[in-house]
Amino acid sequence: MKQFIILIFIIVLLSAAGIFFFLQDAESKREKALLRNKEAISATPLKDLILTVTYDNNPYNPKLETAWGFSCFIRGAEKNILFDTGGNGTMLLENMNKLGISPKEIELVVLSHIHGDHVGGLPALLEINPNITVYLPKSFPESLKDEVKNYGARVVEVKESLRICRDVYSTGEFGSWIKEQSLIIHADRGLIIITGCAHPGIVETVRRSKNLVGDDVLFVMGGFHLGGKRKGAIKKIISQFRELGVHSVGPCHCTGDTARELFEQEYKKSFFLVGVGRVIMGKELQ
Repeated sequence: MKQFIILIFIIVLLSAAGIFFFLQDAESKREKALLRNKEAISATPLKDLILTVTYDNNPYNPKLETAWGFSCFIRGAEKNILFDTGGNGTMLLENMNKLGISPKEIELVVLSHIHGDHVGGLPALLEINPNITVYLPKSFPESLKDEVKNYGARVVEVKESLRICRDVYSTGEFGSWIKEQSLIIHADRGLIIITGCAHPGIVETVRRSKNLVGDDVLFVMGGFHLGGKRKGAIKKIISQFRELGVHSVGPCHCTGDTARELFEQEYKKSFFLVGVGRVIMGKELQ
């Protein structure tokens, strides 16, 4: 009798565990389905969006300082977002000031990956405006997360793909060597994808973004991590961009001069020369 009761108890426990994991799996699938479900996704009018490169090692606006790193300010979505913060906080703030961007108007910061040329400017920003929510990969060191919290900012750790605000999503952190997340803006003419360095692979990043949200890719901008790549490898990547239906490109930061030249040759009028101070109005992407 005692053995029978123990057996029943084990069966009940296993059943409960099965139900729990089933519900967890169902919830994960439901969340991913939401990203792909157009009925659940609205789309920001492209005419409202303004992308401003606040930090880059490529020159564009001669009044601004250049340095290795990347940062881009996004205006026109539900929240004002700063994607990455460059490597030097003083330079970031000076460039923002010359561009007419106040640190106080930034509501969200999204950090792509742990490298200093993408997160180094954050402390200087938080000193002026700690009322910010910082979305960072879960793999970031606890010391950095604690430092951000000590300024009074809210930290959101990103593991899986998630909704950041209306029409704006993270790819989730991925990659086998350096974990990285990229930003997806769902505009009414397609997806705008902004990358920090694309360490997991720029083609993989574009493919992942397209699969998550389920729309055409309008524009890909940021570091493509192609510096030092051979022309043949770069041309293959450009061909894959075409296969994925990428309409326009704006490679910068760690993309490399050769890759930028080859992208420009292929994309012609749909190529955007991007450097520090470049302002891209959404209507330019149509």
